Formats: sequence, C-alpha cells, structure tokens
Amino acid sequence: MRPAPHRFDAPAVLPAAGFLATAVAFGPARMGFGLFLPDFRESFQLSTEAAGLIATAAFAAFLAALPTAAALLNRRGPRAPVLLGGAAATLGMAAAALAENAWMLAAGVIVAASSAGFAWTPYNNAAERIGARARRAQTLSIISTGTTVGVALAGALALATSFGGFGWRAAWGLFALVALAMTLVNVAALRPVAGDPGRPAGAVAWRRIKRPETAPLALAAGSFGMTSSIYLSFAVDRAATAGALAYGPMGSAAPLLFVAFGIAGLIGLFTGAIEDRIGLVALTRGLFLASAASCALMAAAPGAAWAVLLSAALQGAVVMMISAAFSFWSARLFPTIPSVSFTAVLIAVAAGGVIGPALAGSAAGAIGLEGVFFAAAALSLATPLGMRKDLIERASSRPWRPGRRSRTIYPAPKRGRRDSASSGQGQSSPRSLQRFR
Repeated sequence: MRPAPHRFDAPAVLPAAGFLATAVAFGPARMGFGLFLPDFRESFQLSTEAAGLIATAAFAAFLAALPTAAALLNRRGPRAPVLLGGAAATLGMAAAALAENAWMLAAGVIVAASSAGFAWTPYNNAAERIGARARRAQTLSIISTGTTVGVALAGALALATSFGGFGWRAAWGLFALVALAMTLVNVAALRPVAGDPGRPAGAVAWRRIKRPETAPLALAAGSFGMTSSIYLSFAVDRAATAGALAYGPMGSAAPLLFVAFGIAGLIGLFTGAIEDRIGLVALTRGLFLASAASCALMAAAPGAAWAVLLSAALQGAVVMMISAAFSFWSARLFPTIPSVSFTAVLIAVAAGGVIGPALAGSAAGAIGLEGVFFAAAALSLATPLGMRKDLIERASSRPWRPGRRSRTIYPAPKRGRRDSASSGQGQSSPRSLQRFR
C-alpha cells in the first residue's frame, strides 16, 4: 500500500467542518453548563459549591484532553482526536439530556467538555497539509469563528426553548444531534490525513518553551483561565438570581447573556490588526482591564439589564481577542513550533480553569457571588502588574514606547532548523495563526 503524500488537495468542506467542530466543542459542549445552570439547579437541587465542583471537573477534562489529543495526533494524525472529540460531545450531551440525577448530569457535562481539548489544535496540523498555503490563514480564520458563533447560537436556542415551552432536555438533545452531524462531516473532511501525523513533535520541541519570555504569557494564560472559567460558570446564575432580563416566558438571563457574549466575540477576528496598531503590551493591558470591568459589572449590578448585557459583551470580546492574542504571541516566540507552544498556553489556561470554579464555589458561601466576581475583577486588574513589559515586547509588532516601531520579531534560537524537523506542526507561519482560536 502506498503511503499518503505529505500534501493533499484541499477539500472545500474543511473550513466548514472545522467551523462546525469549534462551534460545537466551544459552544454548548464547553459552555452549556453555565448557560443552563439555573435550570440544572431547579431540576437537581444543585448548590453553588456543587456547581463549582462540576464546572471544575469539566475544565479538568478539557485540560486532560489537550495532551491526550497531542499524543494521539502524533500517532494517528489530526482526524483521530477530532473524531474522539466529536464522540465525546455527542455522548456527553446526550447523557446530560437523559440525566435522572446530578451524578449523571455531571458525568455528561464532564465528558462533553473534554471535546474542546480534542477538537482544537488538530486543525492547525490539518490546515498545514491540506490545501494551498495561500488559503491557510483564511481556513483557520473561518474555523476560529466557530467558537463565538457556537456560543451565540447556543444562547439563541436556549431563548427559543424558553419561548417555545420546551425544556432544557430538548435543547441538550438537539446539541447532541448537532455534535453527531459534526463528527460525520469531519470523517469526510479529514480523510486525506487520516492515520497520517506528518512529522510528529519531539521532546526537544517541548523543552524549548522554557524561556524567560514565556513568563508573561504563562501568567496571562493562567489568570485568564481562572477569571473566564468563573465567569462562564457563575455569571448566568448571578444574573438569574438577581432577576435580570427575566420577562415573559424567559425565566433567566442566560439566553440573552450568551447571545451578547457570542456576538461581541466576533471582534476577535480583528485582534491581529489591533495589535499591529497599538502593540502587544497595550493590547494585553486593555484586555485585562476589560475583563476586570466585565466582572465588576456582574458583581455590582447583576439585576440591571444594561449592566448584564455590557458585562457579557465585554467578556465575549475578551475571551475571543485574548485567545487570538495567545496564538500569535506564542507563535512569534516559537516560530518553529507554533502548535506545541500554543498547546502549552492552552494547558495553562485550562489549569486556571480548573482552579477558578472550585475556589469560587467554596468562597461563595463566605463572601457570596458578589464577592467572588469582585475578586475576579481584582485578579484581572493585578495581572498586568506582574508582567514585565520588556519581555512582552519580544513578541510585539510594536514597542510600547511611542515613536519607536519595529517590524522585526525576536528571532528563534540558532538551532531552529533542528527543532523544526522535530515538530510535526512547526511549519505554520505566525501570521497564519493570528486568528486561530
């Protein structure tokens, strides 16, 4: 049997398949628990602490899936982890829809959330080897947009079920069917690279990320993981308890909150252009300031419709823009191993996501969710203070000081050729990853 060639013709379905995968994995599969938490509370009598533990376990599943997906990709190519993620989303959301108790619900939510760890980074490998290099950035841009659209559509479906008189189980059943369709589409779309990992990443590639310049990136990723996971887990509960946006047949703020979150997140597509104009230091500080404002609004005015919608919109913009920033930040620091470095960033984000909801759920009993959101706002405000500006500038397209502009990104170490050979996904250009979510 002849081995598969290194480069394949690009099937037109690849961008749509990737878009659908990220929409499912990062929409209902990863964020659906927070979206429907008020309904779950009513159906299963969940306490805030129990909800925090379930959310933490879901983020832990996402964390565990990331290195598992990398190992599977290195052995079996990008289709295997994507299909595993699709199966996890399908089975997990179906189990949640049929749950008879809190334990079954938790199991379904955790399995579904792991799909985000499987169905993300493999598309970088696939886009590298399927299709023309000139269309790679466009392909990854389309795929990345699935995240924000998935969140918005999940909120819209929740809104439709509220006004249509359907329960949350119908919504989760429909989520499971969409996940099954996504899996089947990707069976065809990723067939050219089925079983073909390309050139797998080696241990040298992973060791290379231990450099001083990674410290601000790691701090930003961990802080963002904590605050965003707290927001996604408890914002709906906070607003619903305060009665925001609860009118007519719609019993909670959840649907409109997530619609606002998803629509505002479309600004993430312009992150690269904004960073090119103001620089990475200013962009990073601005994003953490917006995160602080989002959390503070949710803490101070959870019953005001304008405050809740503005908070959700700010958070959606932060999540999508900082994710895009992480992609080109890591790619510029490690141009020969962009996928390895980006996976390391995602692991730091997921680790923060594991810690955040557990701490928030435990602290809520003493300080309430108001105190939890104020604490998250304080963490976002403090994060830039611990980040060395000169180290951030090494991955910036523009220095922080006015009047000085550098078009040169700090070069990789001299041994880049050897590292490139050891990295299975190290051929993507930094610019091609700017919009990869």
